[in-house]
This record gives sequence, C-alpha cells and structure tokens, in this order.
Amino acid sequence: MSEAPEEKPPPTITPVRVVIGLCLLAPFVAMLWVSSYARIEPTLIGIPFFYWYQLLWVLISTALTMTAYQLWKRDQRARHGGERR
Repeated sequence: MSEAPEEKPPPTITPVRVVIGLCLLAPFVAMLWVSSYARIEPTLIGIPFFYWYQLLWVLISTALTMTAYQLWKRDQRARHGGERR
C-alpha cells in the first residue's frame, strides 16, 4: 500500500563544493574583520580606505557569487549525468 520513501545518498563533499563554499564565505569574512579596513589611509581619489574597500567588496562579492553559481550548475550537471534541467 505505502511505498518506502526513496532514500537519498548523503551529501558528498567534493573539491568543487569546497571552492563554492569558500567563494560564498570570503565576503562575509572580509566584511566582518572590521579591524582590517577601519582606517582612513590610503585614500583613492579622495575617498577614505574604509569606504572604497567596502565598495570594492561589492564587486568582488558579485564575481565570487557568479563563480559559485556557475560551479554549482556544472557540479549538478555532472552529478545527474549531463541531463539538462
């Protein structure tokens, strides 16, 4: 009458997934480590370091998130035998 639920294999930790995790973790670490950028010098076109460093991380975070997403898509295609979803 009732079928046993299909059990999924446990998550696999692969080097690609570690890189994905690092790509997503790096911006958090960079922004939470305030003492590394809580200063005025060096300035960039008159903008104190504190501000341009944070704005630079907006761009870096975007690039890292896009990289993580592309790696994730490639990893999922490889796991499912290349089928498209």
